[in-house]
Amino acid sequence: MPINLKVGDIVELKKQHPCGSKQWEILRAGMDFRIKCVGCGHQVMLARPKLEKSIKKVFYSAQDATGSNGGND
Repeated sequence: MPINLKVGDIVELKKQHPCGSKQWEILRAGMDFRIKCVGCGHQVMLARPKLEKSIKKVFYSAQDATGSNGGND
């Protein structure tokens, strides 16, 4: 089952980027994802299955920032 990821979410990946950061912001979501390194701003396009396998945890969810998720979680 796919992970529910939205634009604006911050995720931690298993491997560290060469700049030293493991945190990435999701800029585009769908079958392909565009993610941006929080440390240096480098952007990468990844297929959904590859991104989902490399996610360690979701640090910040854009949905949490809106305050309410409608009770569906």
